[in-house]
Amino acid sequence: MTATSPSTALPTVGTRLGRYTVERLEPLPEMQGTLVLLRHELGARHAHVQRDDDNLAFGVTFPTVPKDSTGVAHILEHVALMGSTRYPVPDPFFAMIPRSLNTFMNAMTASDWTTYPFSTRNEQDYFNLLGVYLDATFFPLLRYESFRQDGHRFEFETPDDPTTTLKLQGVVYNEMKGAMASPGSVMWRAFGAALYPDLTYANNSGGSPENIPNLSYEDLRAFHAAHYHPSNAFFYTYGDQDLTRVLDEIETQVMSKFGPQALDVTIPDQPNFTEARRVEVPYPGTDVERGAQVSVGWKLGHTTDPDQNLRWNVLSDVLLGNPAAPLTRPLIESGLGSALADLTGYHDSFREGAFAVGLKGLGAGRADEVEALVLNTLRQIASEGIGPALIESTLHQFEIAQREVSNSGYPYGLKTMFRLLGPWLYGGDPVTGLRLEAELERLRADLAAGRVFERMIEERLLSNPHRVTLVLTPDPELVAQTEQAEQELVQRLSADFTEEDRARIVAESLRLKELQAQEGNPDLLPTLTLADVPPAVSRVPYTTEEEGRTLVGRVALPTGGLTYLDVQVRLPEVPEDLLDTLPLYAYAVTRSGAAGQDYVELARRIEAVTGGVSASVGVGGRPDDLDTLRLSMTFSGKALARNGVALVEVLRDLIAAPEFTRERLEQLLKQRLAGVKASVVSSGNAYAERLAAAQVSPAGYVEEHFSGLTALNTLKGIVEEAGLDALLERFTRVRELLLRGQPLLCLTATPEDLGLRLTPITHGFTGGAAVGHPAPRTLPAQPQARTTDSPVAFNAVAFRTVPYTHPDSPALLVLSRLLRSEYLLKEIREKGGAYGGGAAFDARGGVFSLSSYRDPNIARTYEVFRNARQFLDGQLGEREVTEAILSASKALDPLTSPDTAGRLRFYGDQAGYTPEVQEAYKARLLKVSLDDLKRVTDTWLTSERAGYALVAGRDPNAETEALGLKFDVQTI
Repeated sequence: MTATSPSTALPTVGTRLGRYTVERLEPLPEMQGTLVLLRHELGARHAHVQRDDDNLAFGVTFPTVPKDSTGVAHILEHVALMGSTRYPVPDPFFAMIPRSLNTFMNAMTASDWTTYPFSTRNEQDYFNLLGVYLDATFFPLLRYESFRQDGHRFEFETPDDPTTTLKLQGVVYNEMKGAMASPGSVMWRAFGAALYPDLTYANNSGGSPENIPNLSYEDLRAFHAAHYHPSNAFFYTYGDQDLTRVLDEIETQVMSKFGPQALDVTIPDQPNFTEARRVEVPYPGTDVERGAQVSVGWKLGHTTDPDQNLRWNVLSDVLLGNPAAPLTRPLIESGLGSALADLTGYHDSFREGAFAVGLKGLGAGRADEVEALVLNTLRQIASEGIGPALIESTLHQFEIAQREVSNSGYPYGLKTMFRLLGPWLYGGDPVTGLRLEAELERLRADLAAGRVFERMIEERLLSNPHRVTLVLTPDPELVAQTEQAEQELVQRLSADFTEEDRARIVAESLRLKELQAQEGNPDLLPTLTLADVPPAVSRVPYTTEEEGRTLVGRVALPTGGLTYLDVQVRLPEVPEDLLDTLPLYAYAVTRSGAAGQDYVELARRIEAVTGGVSASVGVGGRPDDLDTLRLSMTFSGKALARNGVALVEVLRDLIAAPEFTRERLEQLLKQRLAGVKASVVSSGNAYAERLAAAQVSPAGYVEEHFSGLTALNTLKGIVEEAGLDALLERFTRVRELLLRGQPLLCLTATPEDLGLRLTPITHGFTGGAAVGHPAPRTLPAQPQARTTDSPVAFNAVAFRTVPYTHPDSPALLVLSRLLRSEYLLKEIREKGGAYGGGAAFDARGGVFSLSSYRDPNIARTYEVFRNARQFLDGQLGEREVTEAILSASKALDPLTSPDTAGRLRFYGDQAGYTPEVQEAYKARLLKVSLDDLKRVTDTWLTSERAGYALVAGRDPNAETEALGLKFDVQTI
């Protein structure tokens, strides 16, 4: 990615491009681009961002306004991608993933819109995907069988035996069962219903499990016919590309085949409340002592008002944006809860915005106290005023956000899409989502004239009766009650079933399985070839120098005036009792005090002069050895170039002079505990994979202690058993270890900013200790099960394999992609009803894993895992292997941007993963054969090399006994 002017000429305002008219051209100086807004004769709107970026993006978005909680918009999103007129194959979306070099492919359903975005750096791939996406959205087959598979269906326990138990099944049905077990998801749905009870937001757009069975196939088709029409479509394109060519493709493939159609998807204003309300909602949880949340929320003005939207975003950050913020600090220091509630902050994802704040980690019956604390704190802030320095720090953060061009997290082209969609979909000006200078100028002028934010607090919060106090309470009986309710629902819906009805269910089940077993004609889909895979890897140039014991790399890149600094410290020998301490230290060090400043003063300093700092721990090794490990801690930060010296000083103080207090550490660990516990239900597959890998891999063992369920147990023990004093002593030892470690610094900046003086950091490392290599250890090879409040399971198996430079490593990477796309998708998702099934290979860690996500099955899934080798003896050929190689090659050529490209190259080279080593790997990858895949499976994916783990809501042993798997079951 570069920051030069786009090479493609742009049309002028008023120009007709076919049946499109160019309505506006707006320069986007912050991103060195131009926004082109067009409208089609049929009413379709099109936004194109032209800028010099070879990662081309596309999205088509439809306002979808469900009138119930059957999940019609969400289920349609799934079914639309399961075959179309031009591509009548079973699952073109998933089939295209391995046939493409995409940098992003997905679809997603929000409360009031559905979007289908993708991006890729290959132009031919772009138009391949464009054709598939256009046909999928506008001309889907919407097969009845697809609706039954991904939506909902009746099915007997034994599908061809109507005397066995009747049950509900479906991918979305199981997905939402898992989603609605997460307190954050429950709270979000309840928040929409409580604050906007008369609007579409009162419905669960994803689908409530108890309501999904009410959706009929006819309703699904009618919803598509009404909503997925050009008159209701918002198209988006991005990158350095020929806009006319893209418009011609859309015209030929879509627009030419439609006539005008009117659809009213406007969302009215929610009538204002005359008095505040309280809503109590249960969620499935057993932590009755500290599992409750309370959030106070207000309805605000229209999110299409750019001034108000900006001001609420700024005020939200002023009040809550860091640990020292004037609303955050009193709430946390009150001791009522352990962390801010899940919904805390300003939300512009509704037509009328909302602000919420509260606490989680509460005991029962604390709603009055939390509500009073929130309101009284806001009164005090409004009365005493907000200091100009706090406001200026937040505006400084907005300046950084405007300047930064990053592909971290999401491709930048799609981040841009989501920024402009907000106001655009509600009838506002999409430009205001991308350019803030006019609104910022007006805000600064008003701030100079008087009280702005204090008045907003007084008028729109304290005096606003449209307020809801939302109380989320754990109910240990809710899982059992939900299961009972599901059984009763099945009984009620099937009460009048005749023998013919039961025979029909059997016939439909067998028909679905028959279709699932059929292979579509892959030649109908476009594809790339291995010739499209670039053989070289990125060689970002940098210079190195030694400053004392420190190796410094300096990388010149077009960063838009930002400076990025990373300090990786390779640690000396780490005593065994400090291994679990390292991740806690990394979490606490940037949230505590340093160099004579307490955490409040340091947080304000960080906000004022940087774009954020972080610390993390990692484990790495050599490309040729899985057992010789090294541990490291990395400190990272970014800042505007004018604040480069201040960034260096902040990182220096965090590394050399951190200060921890018992009181602050207790607050932090309770916050971390609340966050990790909440993540288990939503990310159970990741925890299961780590626990399985820890049984077979020394690096996996370390990762489990850093971020797995073992780390969660350690954290619980410290918080619940008053282990803070001992932890503080260990923190002192960690700091000493750090200063004796081997530092590697990477500075990324524009050429004119690359001379930043780094000696304040480098001179702090005075020790001479050698890099340590922890003794290789693994957990005992005993299948592990962890039970929690989840109606679905997350299953995993992991295998120890080979290091990066071993000749078999590329074949294992290809095998993971083949099993994922050709085997697990069909067996675990389509047939098994799980939301996801995956295979992954960590080439640097040498761990191969199979997993499932939000899975109604346990034993069946492990049987599927076990049968993977048998699958390889089936009908596989050159096409499947080629597609798997294409898919695997993407992992070797990740999408980067100036903030990541330099550090990846510098630290990769220092670890031995040089361009030469990586290119040799890619060359071997491109030659992998089907025989190679069978051989590496037979050699490395064997039972004696396996570790098993799962997270579920039930003891699995009765189910897995026949497979010879006996799990050690513990409660999370």
